Amino acid sequence: MYQITLSLPEETPLALHLSPEQLAQEISLAAAIKLYELEKLSSGAAANLAGIPRVVFLSKLADYGVDTFRLEEAELISDMVNA
Repeated sequence: MYQITLSLPEETPLALHLSPEQLAQEISLAAAIKLYELEKLSSGAAANLAGIPRVVFLSKLADYGVDTFRLEEAELISDMVNA
């Protein structure tokens, strides 16, 4: 496993009312969600990056305004026709 060190101002965890450990978790989750949103990672890989189960990861997406499912309009129409 890789470990990355990130330097942050001391004000950051204070402003967010988070402990350094909670901030590290929040940053990992935010990065995972953004990489998922950009279609750089699958939901499973993003959940692994965030260190949480995939089901929990998928439920957190709404908190960040990210769609859980990414279907194109044509796919939705096809699904409706075939339902």
